[in-house]
Amino acid sequence: MTTLLLTLSIILTLISAWLFWQVRMQKALIQDALQESHGPDDTREPQLALTLQVVDPIAVARRESRSARVLADRLPVMVTRLVYQEVMKELQKELEERDIQVTMQLDYR
Repeated sequence: MTTLLLTLSIILTLISAWLFWQVRMQKALIQDALQESHGPDDTREPQLALTLQVVDPIAVARRESRSARVLADRLPVMVTRLVYQEVMKELQKELEERDIQVTMQLDYR
């Protein structure tokens, strides 16, 4: 009986030591990640972004294109996507004329 208890105590001690080591390794990984990402102590400047949303893309499509008048009722998602792509192209042209360098991307949310 004493041997069984001694063996069980050794096993539990080894498991506790292994868990303690795992926790220390996890804390070290978290500290490294915080330092690499410029965490709360060394914050970096926020990067500004401009968000543009067309309030009624279907109405814009109907006003600007004859084919969109027909497609707007049947394929509203496609027409909306095309309106955003065209707005993006026009903004890109205007900004290039003013010699303003931008990167534009269309995000789906």
